[in-house]
Amino acid sequence: MGSTNIRKEMRFKRKKRIRKKVMGSGARPRLSVFRSARHIYAQVIDDATGQTMASACTLEKDARTHGAFDDKKAAAAFVGKLVGERAMEKGIKSVVFDRNGFLYHGRVKALSDGARKTGLDF
Repeated sequence: MGSTNIRKEMRFKRKKRIRKKVMGSGARPRLSVFRSARHIYAQVIDDATGQTMASACTLEKDARTHGAFDDKKAAAAFVGKLVGERAMEKGIKSVVFDRNGFLYHGRVKALSDGARKTGLDF
């Protein structure tokens, strides 16, 4: 039997530690980020009802029609801007940031900066 990747195990440990403290509510939902090797995904989630209120990712038509990005950070910033705009349309002004066990630098930081530029507060 093979073991899972050590880096993945460490991320799951960090994720568990973070999720003990971070909870989204109707007034202040959780902005959750997931990044894969190629793409980045963001969701605004109300944990009380278990519903996704807004979401964006690099696989969407809006991101694909944007054209080629310079790098993955630029794509992450665009996704942050998209999810921020969609959350503001729903009347969400403040969120709790959930980095999902990923380190806060690079693409995760670029996404959060993009969301902040749209007026989202966290």
